[in-house]
Amino acid sequence: MSEQVAERSDMWSNSFIFVLAAAGSAVGLGNIWKFPYIAGENGGGAFVLVYLICIAVIGIPVMASEIMLGKLGRASPIQALLNLARTHKRSTGWSCVGYMGVLTGFLILSFYAVVAGWVCYYILRLFSGEFSGADASTVGEAFGDFLADPLQVLLWFSVFMVVTIFFVARGVTRGLELCVRYSMPAVFVLLLILIGYGIHAGGFVESMAFLFTPDFSALTPQAILIALGHAFFTLSLGMGAIMAYGAYVPDEVSVGTTTFTIAILDTVLALLAGVAIFAIVFANGLAPDAGPGLLFETVPVAFGNLPGGAFFGGLFFLLVALAALTSAISISEPAIAYFSERGKLSRAQIAVVIGGACWVLGVGSVLSFNAWADVKLPFFDWTFFDSLDKITQLILLPLGGLLIAVIVGHVLPKHVVYEQLGLEQTQIQQVWTYIVGYVTPTAVFCVFIIEAIREILTHM
Repeated sequence: MSEQVAERSDMWSNSFIFVLAAAGSAVGLGNIWKFPYIAGENGGGAFVLVYLICIAVIGIPVMASEIMLGKLGRASPIQALLNLARTHKRSTGWSCVGYMGVLTGFLILSFYAVVAGWVCYYILRLFSGEFSGADASTVGEAFGDFLADPLQVLLWFSVFMVVTIFFVARGVTRGLELCVRYSMPAVFVLLLILIGYGIHAGGFVESMAFLFTPDFSALTPQAILIALGHAFFTLSLGMGAIMAYGAYVPDEVSVGTTTFTIAILDTVLALLAGVAIFAIVFANGLAPDAGPGLLFETVPVAFGNLPGGAFFGGLFFLLVALAALTSAISISEPAIAYFSERGKLSRAQIAVVIGGACWVLGVGSVLSFNAWADVKLPFFDWTFFDSLDKITQLILLPLGGLLIAVIVGHVLPKHVVYEQLGLEQTQIQQVWTYIVGYVTPTAVFCVFIIEAIREILTHM
């Protein structure tokens, strides 16, 4: 038997709640906002097929690795890696991966919460019927006016941060579980309602054909890289969030089974979001390749021109807000867990301090769309918001995921890994070692380097 740190007192009440929590971490703006528009920009069905392959090759191995490290280490990502290094007589320098995850989550939450604030504001705008009968130019102008008002953007960013801090401060059973127990089933139900609405609107058949009929002539090398990168990022990997959640997993929970369940649930919800959005888009004769503005400019137009659009549009943005909240909670958990282990402040106090610091940093992202819109990073021409987004996406997240795969594939004793994953047959053990030790790191490294080079060349 492998050595394992003693089980914590603050554990998930059961494996189903852990699956909901981890899926909630993975299902966020990346699934509902980003996945549909990048699928639309990159040809639909062929892109989706490549994305699903990438989930299997990269997403599942790295997620299983993160859950296992958290479960074995029974602490925040930083302390968990220190615990494992000492237990198995490995270099404690590997704890730097945990530090990087905490930093990455903090940076991401600061700008992620800004976009989530936009979503919260749009719940009210849609329910009010403001966009009923509005055309694209009217909706686009309304979105531009909102971004141009720093006080409005700051207000809704602050609202979202307060709600996130509230749930995080209450701990695992009274906060995190309470949120995911109701929000994740609500997300699923709302998506089904919106798909039914799309069927009624008349765009369902076109949506299914667009997403599930591969057209490989539309698949470019860049699209393959985007699918590979998104498969990695959509599962909240590389920032310590899944590792932090893994620390609360009871011993009897199977890492392999829960990893597959989470990956499937996350992917299904992403596909359902795509079906729901494109059904509404096609029903209104709108372009599926509208880009990042698909959520805030195209979708309100679509709902505004459908019967009952105000109600269902409000439901849609409520769905996105719930998904964003579960992701924000998980992103903040590595930092909260680490400072909670230091024992000097209560969890609630730490949540307020870290949330406040995150809010201060987020003000820079708020101003990036108005007062600081012309303040750019030299050479790259990035705003403050862009800089945080690109640095985390192009450097910190892929590097974190790559190092996690290296730790599990080459640093930890293989018998410990096999035991935790329940791998008993030699052939299966060899396949796992090959995938997580070589295929996954190589694929992530390729995305890491090629995407970084492409971004640099674009701005030269």
